[in-house]
Amino acid sequence: MFSKACEYGIRASIFIAIKSRSDIRVSLKDIARETDSPVSFTAKILQRLVKNNIIDSLKGPNGGFEIKKSKAGKIRLSHIVNAIDGDSIYKKCGLGFRNCNNKKPCPLHYKFTVVRENLRKMLEETTLLELSEDIERGQSFLKIN
Repeated sequence: MFSKACEYGIRASIFIAIKSRSDIRVSLKDIARETDSPVSFTAKILQRLVKNNIIDSLKGPNGGFEIKKSKAGKIRLSHIVNAIDGDSIYKKCGLGFRNCNNKKPCPLHYKFTVVRENLRKMLEETTLLELSEDIERGQSFLKIN
């Protein structure tokens, strides 16, 4: 459902949020390794997230990526998706048609409208803090092998 960039962006943001809770800044290479993402691809995603004030980047020997603890509870998944893919996820046709609309709907159009609205609600209600806490409690996992 999400683009690869968006999947990796969400994974990276969760990983950074978890480490930031322990005051640990993480490097690009650590993020790429822990999210199973290519380094150069991860760098581009992180640039977008920094540009959109979702994560912070600090240069120098003690640098790396972080998310302020006070910020993690305010960052919603919708912010990450929007920073990476814009709002296209809420507009795409379930069958991939470019001109699908209410006047000329595809066979899935009206059912998929409900799915998109539920997705929007979930993305707008879910925070990085919530997801990082679930992982720390062992209720979910960032890496599934």
